[in-house]
Amino acid sequence: MKITIPTSLNEIKLHQYQAFLKVSAIEGQTEDFLKHKMIQIFCDVSLKIVMLMSFKDVEEISGKIGSLFTDKNKLINRFKLNGVDYGFVPNLDNITSGELIDLDAYISDWQKMHQAMAVLFRPVTKSFADRYLIEKYEGSDKYSEVLKDMPLDVALGAMVFFWDLGKDLVNSTMSYLAANPEVENIVNKHNSENAGDGTLLSMEQLKETFSDLMKSQNYQYTSF
Repeated sequence: MKITIPTSLNEIKLHQYQAFLKVSAIEGQTEDFLKHKMIQIFCDVSLKIVMLMSFKDVEEISGKIGSLFTDKNKLINRFKLNGVDYGFVPNLDNITSGELIDLDAYISDWQKMHQAMAVLFRPVTKSFADRYLIEKYEGSDKYSEVLKDMPLDVALGAMVFFWDLGKDLVNSTMSYLAANPEVENIVNKHNSENAGDGTLLSMEQLKETFSDLMKSQNYQYTSF
């Protein structure tokens, strides 16, 4: 029997990676079992067939798939899926509060990553050269199920983009506060006086928020 082995992350779908992460997160899984599941999920074959493969083939195929995760992914602004051209939010400065709230709720959980991607990517409505416009945001549910089939390299590129963005923001914020300690005192005083209002995030909350985002970037395959 012949199976198709992905040669790039572009050939792996987001929902396949979500499925593998869900399995690998279960405690007590052996390395051999995870290799079998990797081939089953990413090559889209039954586990029964994988179990009948030679040990040498399992090692070789799982190694090839694992090697696809060694490079850092870059942001891919546009991609096509089922004949539809999807574009990344063209101007993050104009992102709405609704988009930001939904993105914050989904982007640190890989099992909800298709919903986060539905915030960041929508069908292109107008395009000229390297500029484009996308559909108005109507909630992540509109495209989240469809985007389960998006290429994994696109999803990872968007995640790395926000990881870098968050890291730069934390670093610049901490540097500013170190040089201007009176600012943090004012913010913390304001928060203590308005406890429960949720008016501002404290600096500690800010650091924790982006710390969680950075931890969610631990996506790279670990060789057995």
